[in-house]
Order: sequence, then structure tokens, then C-alpha cells
Amino acid sequence: MPCGDDWLNHPLGIVQGFFAQNGLNSDWEKKVIEYFKEKLKENNATNWVPSLNDVPLHYLKPNSFVKFRCMVQDMFDPEFYMGVYETVDPNTKGRVLHFGKYRDIAECGPQQEVDLNSAQTTTLERQTFYCVPVPGESTWVKEAYVSASQARVSPSTSYTPSRHKRSYEDDEDMDLHPSKQKDHHAGLRHPGKVGDLHGYGEPKRLETEASAGQHLNSLNCTPPLDLNFPLPGEKGPACLVKVYENWDCFKVNDILEVYGILSVDPVLSIMTNEESSSLLDPLECMDTLEEQRVHSPPASLVPRIHVILAQKLQHINPLLPASLKEEDSKSFISGFMSELSPIRAELLGFLTHALLGDSLAAEYLILHLISTVYTRRDVLPLGKFTVNLSGCPRNSTFTEHIYQIIQQLVPASFRLQMTIENMNLLKLIPHKDYTANRLVSGILQLSNNTSLVIDETLLEQGQLDTPGVHNVTALGNLITWQKVDYDFSYHQMEFPCNINVLITSEGRSLLPSDCQVHLQPQIIPPNMEEYMSSLLGAVLPSVLNKFRVYLTLLRLLDYSISDEVTKAVEDDFVEMRKSDPQSITADDLHRLLVVARFLSLSAGQTTLSRERWLRAKQLEALRKTRLQQQKCVNGNEL
Repeated sequence: MPCGDDWLNHPLGIVQGFFAQNGLNSDWEKKVIEYFKEKLKENNATNWVPSLNDVPLHYLKPNSFVKFRCMVQDMFDPEFYMGVYETVDPNTKGRVLHFGKYRDIAECGPQQEVDLNSAQTTTLERQTFYCVPVPGESTWVKEAYVSASQARVSPSTSYTPSRHKRSYEDDEDMDLHPSKQKDHHAGLRHPGKVGDLHGYGEPKRLETEASAGQHLNSLNCTPPLDLNFPLPGEKGPACLVKVYENWDCFKVNDILEVYGILSVDPVLSIMTNEESSSLLDPLECMDTLEEQRVHSPPASLVPRIHVILAQKLQHINPLLPASLKEEDSKSFISGFMSELSPIRAELLGFLTHALLGDSLAAEYLILHLISTVYTRRDVLPLGKFTVNLSGCPRNSTFTEHIYQIIQQLVPASFRLQMTIENMNLLKLIPHKDYTANRLVSGILQLSNNTSLVIDETLLEQGQLDTPGVHNVTALGNLITWQKVDYDFSYHQMEFPCNINVLITSEGRSLLPSDCQVHLQPQIIPPNMEEYMSSLLGAVLPSVLNKFRVYLTLLRLLDYSISDEVTKAVEDDFVEMRKSDPQSITADDLHRLLVVARFLSLSAGQTTLSRERWLRAKQLEALRKTRLQQQKCVNGNEL
């Protein structure tokens, strides 16, 4: 373990040391950041830091050093805080300087008072992000992060024995359904003095505070707090992440890994009740009660993290180095690339079996899974590759099983069942709630490189109402422009995205796509569930991990086309147009270039070769021939 654990258990003590040495000189803040940065470089120290993603909140010490892997769901208004303040003892007139950074509550001794008129007081600004776990994060990703963790955490001995036996999900269930918690903690319904600030760091006090706060909420008849997760059924904590430096680098929907000081002070929850509104700053009283409730939720449900270090993540695949630009990462990449060819062949075989023996569809699925928007030209996103897999059995479990296989391969995904009822009822588009002054999430608030599988095989005849039309339009805009227009009531705001969309349908999809591949099953298993389960069971975990690295790594590689190959492609296009002007359009050329790009990358080549260009033309010819054949069989357009 890294030398000493003071920096893990008592980070504020470390900060206090630097502050005491440097006083009002702002260098102490830089020294704090450098200290923790260096600590995290020691002996895999990042694995020793407890993560809110996999450690229940009541296992963590208040004011300890923690980390959180999350997506920025909303940005609140910047808040002011006392960067430096002075306390005075009314009896001895002794004065003490304190720092306010990384704290929610001013530290003040039993015989001291904060001198608000002190000349030493400085007011600073910090930004608050409302962060949630990465939407749709795969189970294998969570498990890999948990297994890599070496954090030493254990439940407090002050807890009741029954508390030990509950899982993380049970704990969340208690938190999200106060009535269950009220029954479970019958003995905690009448807590002691809620205004007492002494000893607030004890875990038992936190549990008491959770029950007390929720009991008060039930008396006020307020509904349980909505944690605002974009996807239904999500688990995990939401956090208020308070950022002190370079917050302009981060934006809504970014994936972050933050390291900072955990704040779960019970007084944060007490201050949200109407009865205690006198404790609030007079300026904050201008906020509506609903806004206070959303922006200052109970710390037992939404803890605060005061960020010391934060980084935007390129990816969330735990099997790869977090940053691919460091020297250690380069050796990992070169080692993996050397065995790329057999991995691709195995993955192609695996997906061919999953797609019932259709190797052409498997080729296109690989290209789809490594596709990514690499740049935007004006409003056009380049690199997107939405595939419509038509010919899927109607009302079958086939699409569900294909999605389960994709879940095993990619770090984040979601399956949207496209029924008339879902289109009319689901909230796909995030919208602004001006009363609570927050962004209410929708299903399409997803992080970059999430795989979205739209299952159109369940679609029946019916009538779309106005919200349904808006939802279908939003899906079309997402596919075509890789953007979602968030609803701000009086206007719409564009949020660019980078989401891999796969549409499964019986005929041609109602939604736009970049490429339609008609499925031609070579085998029809008598029991689909058994077939798919045995397919997954037959793959060794080590091989499955190689597939996962392959699909994440290839979408992060750079790619270029030499001038010589560009000229050859142009000449080839001219020749194709000469021989049959109707056979190829500018759109066909664009799709050919995209297919050639991802075909090259899938083979580990970062530049286009003549061989890959010819292979791309061959695949496209096979795909078009198959569509023509199907059109002749059906007598109408797919």
C-alpha cells in the first residue's frame, strides 16, 4: 500500500498542513494538487482509493479520499464559498485562520465564532456538477473495476447486524423508498438533537440522519427524491461534484473520473427542510423550495465530492490503460496489435454464429461496433455508421439475444424496444425544469460511444400521438446528425453526441440508417435461448476479454489516407461512373470510404491500402446484391 494512509483517511489534515505552512499565499492550493497527483502515481495507488461506484456509502468514512466514475448529467450555477475565513474566541479574543476549500461547512471550534467582517476573509467560486454513474454501463465493466480495487473498507461496528447483510442494491432500495427504510429503522424515528454539529463524522450518525431526514420529508408530504438517472432501472449513487479548477474543460454528458474528499455532513440535509430555512444564506432563500430540494438533496442519498483531481475519460473499458498516450500504454498497444489478426478471425466466427451463420452480416457488425464520429464537417458527422439489420424474425427473442451478446462486448449499451406504446410514453429527450432549475434527463442522454440497439421487430400498427412523433423525430436526428435537441421550453439546444445505433427490423427500418444489411440465416436453431447461451458459454473469458479490448482500442486509433491512395480512389470512382452512371452515387462513394476506413482499422491498419479498398468494394457489392435479391422475392422495396 502507498506509504501511510493519512492521505486516504484524513486528506483534510494533509490540506491543513499545506495551508498552515503557506498561509494566505495561494501556492498551498497548487501544492495540495501536486501532492495527491504524486501519491496516485505510487504502486497502483489508484486501486487503493475507495470508489463510490462499488462501495456502499455507509462503508466510507466522512471526509475520506474517494473516487467516482461518472457522467455529468447537469451543471448547476456556480456557487460562492469562503476560501479563507477567520474565527475568533469571544473570551480570549484569539484568532485562527481556516481554509474553506474542499468543505461544505465552516469549521469552527466550540468556543469560536466566524468573523464575517474580518479583513482576511476571501470569497471564491466553485462549480457544481450533478453526476450519475455511466448510463448503461455493462456488468462486466463494473465487475472488472471491483476486482481491480484494493481499497480497505468495512462496515462500521456501530451499525446494526442486519445492516451488514444487505447488498448495495438493497441499500439503494431503502434509500429510494423511504417507507421501507422507515420500517427497517423503527428505532431511529425520533433522533436526538439534529442541530448538533459535534461528532458528525460517525457512521452511526449518518444512518440516523438518513432516517431522520426522510422522516421529516414524509411529514412534509414531499415525494421521494428522483435521482434523475437517464435510463430506467439504473443502480448506483448520484453525487454533487464540486470542482475548483478548470471546470470549463468539462461539459454535460462527459465521462469523468474524479478524485476528491467525500462530504456527507448531516447538516446539509437538515438545511433543506423548511423549518430550518433560517440557517440558509439570505441570498439562497430566493430559490424556490423545489430548487433547494433538488440542488441540496440529503447527503445520505446524494453525497458531495470536493474534487482535488479530475480527468475526462477517453473510454471506460477497465481492460485498457486509461490514457493511450503514455509510454506504458504504447507497449500495451503494440503487444496487442501484434496478435490482432487471429483475434479478428475469432470475433468474426463468434458473431457469425450469433447471427445464425451469416458471415456478411457479422463483417458489417464488426465495422459498426468499431465505428465512431472522428470529426464534423459543418453539421455533418463523419465516421458514424448506423446499421439496419433487416430480415430479423418478427416477435422473436433473436434481437434480445443479439443485444445480450453486444452487452458482453461493449462497455455501455441500451436496448430500446420500439413499440407504439413506448414511443408515445417514454421520455427520450431531456428537458429543462425551470421550477427546480435542473435538466431532467431522458433516455437519449447517453455518453459517447454507447451502443444503442433499437428493436423495431416489436412494432405493430397503431397511432403515434404528438410526444410519439417527437420521439421518432429525435431518433432520426440522432442517427442522421449525431445530435439530440434538448427541450428548454422556449427554445431547443443542440447537444452533439457519438452513439453507435444498430436497428433490428423485419423489413427496411422506418428510421434512417447508413447501411442496410439483410440477414440471411444459414441455421435455424430449434431453441434460440439454448443456442445463444451455449454460444456465450463456449467462449473462454480470456478470449472474451480480447474481443472487448479489440473493439474499444480500434475506435481510438488514428487513421489517414495517403495522397497516392486518394488519387487511386478518385480514378476508380470516375471509372465506375463511366461504366454505369446509375450504379454509384456520391452517397455510395461516401459509404464505401467509411466501410474501407473501418475495414482497415479492423485489421489493425491505420492507413488505407489498395487491398482494403478492393475488399470494401467486394463487401458492398455482396450487400447490394443480397438486397436486390430480397427485393425481387418480395416484389417491393425493403
